[in-house]
Amino acid sequence: MDRIPEPELMDEVPQALAYAEADFSLTDQAFITRFLQLASEPGRRIVDLGCGPGNVTFPIAERLPDAEVVGIDGAAAMLAIAAERQRGAGPAAGRLRFLQLDLADGALARPPLAGSFSAVVSNSALHHLHDPVVFWAAVRRLGAPGAWVVVRDLRRPASKRELEAIVAREAADAPPILQRDYRASLYAAFRPDEVEQQLREAGLAGWRVEPLDDRYLEVWGQLTASPGGGTTPPAAGR
Repeated sequence: MDRIPEPELMDEVPQALAYAEADFSLTDQAFITRFLQLASEPGRRIVDLGCGPGNVTFPIAERLPDAEVVGIDGAAAMLAIAAERQRGAGPAAGRLRFLQLDLADGALARPPLAGSFSAVVSNSALHHLHDPVVFWAAVRRLGAPGAWVVVRDLRRPASKRELEAIVAREAADAPPILQRDYRASLYAAFRPDEVEQQLREAGLAGWRVEPLDDRYLEVWGQLTASPGGGTTPPAAGR
């Protein structure tokens, strides 16, 4: 089944509210647990790419009380919800920061953001990018040498029939706007072999790409300093 890109930003207010009100806690917590398992020493400055309303950003800050956690998203509607949540985030609020930036924004390549993060995470953002080169370039710009990178995203089904079966099973009780967006996201998602090709083209060929369940994929690796500057990955991760 061919890929059909979807809008890059979830910036409709009803869309953002529906997403924020949905219960993604099981999959969000599974992602955070996996991140902390892979990145046994995640460091003290973590960035969440495509953070949305902060579903992953807030729990990471709570689990890592010595870390500053920065969420980056291009959608103002999503970040407005994150800002509201931050006001009630308790002790973690002071260690959280949210920035409205496109992943192609030049600010990601300059101080104080460039090369300043000890870990880069992203949960269900890659498939939104029309050009995935932008996503992996942002990862390389933001991660410091040695930074762990853990990405989870949807995986495109093999057929429309399989896609509709997933939507029916996973979103049967969801509002119509979420059903619409979930279907569009599955059409827009990448297959593992496509992500492996993206990583090779980005100079991240040693990283692991693994299918997860029947609709996700997982990517992880670690950035190291390259002889000519910048970052490059080591051999395959664990």
